[in-house]
Amino acid sequence: MTQTSSRIGLEEALRDLADREGADFFGVADLSSARRAIVEQGGAPLAEYPRALSIGLVLPHAIVDQLPGESGGDAQRSYRHHAYDVINQRLDLIASRLSAYLQKRGYRTLPAPASLTLDKERLTGLFSNKMAAHLAGLGWIGKSCLLITPQAGPRARWASVLTDAPLEPTGEPMAERCGDCDECVRICPPGAFTGRSYRDDEHRDLRFEVHKCQ
Repeated sequence: MTQTSSRIGLEEALRDLADREGADFFGVADLSSARRAIVEQGGAPLAEYPRALSIGLVLPHAIVDQLPGESGGDAQRSYRHHAYDVINQRLDLIASRLSAYLQKRGYRTLPAPASLTLDKERLTGLFSNKMAAHLAGLGWIGKSCLLITPQAGPRARWASVLTDAPLEPTGEPMAERCGDCDECVRICPPGAFTGRSYRDDEHRDLRFEVHKCQ
């Protein structure tokens, strides 16, 4: 078996496993262009992993549809449970199983949680799952700092598996398709977004005033 067919076979096996576990999105990201951002957020050890698997789940549309104009009550509680807690648990389980699959085959691997805030001031976790999905070609970063997909818009949550497995990237980062739309900026309750379009060479602070969410 050639190296190329071995890589293809490994990717197909991982994609099939993610699909069986219920993932709606699966991709492979080359992290070489994001090393500086990875070190800044999670530290140098994370930057030793050259690639990441990106997995995503679509949120329940009926629950999200109830949120506009909702200031509290049942809709908020339902969203917190089904579209946050449950979805995060499902993503972490899928990431754990993909990580275990790679580890059993001798590759280094580290699952990054779907949601685990480590820096309370910056509201950041160990690793940017949205960045991995963007680099895997699954969507673009919108003005709300969320990943926007052609299939489900921003209604998805993400987890990642960092690895040194020899996998080919599944795509290129998508260019922004938001245009003049700023609905996400206007609807944000604390007004935390500046409306500035995403650029990978600019700090998040130019788009997101994190102190307004604290």
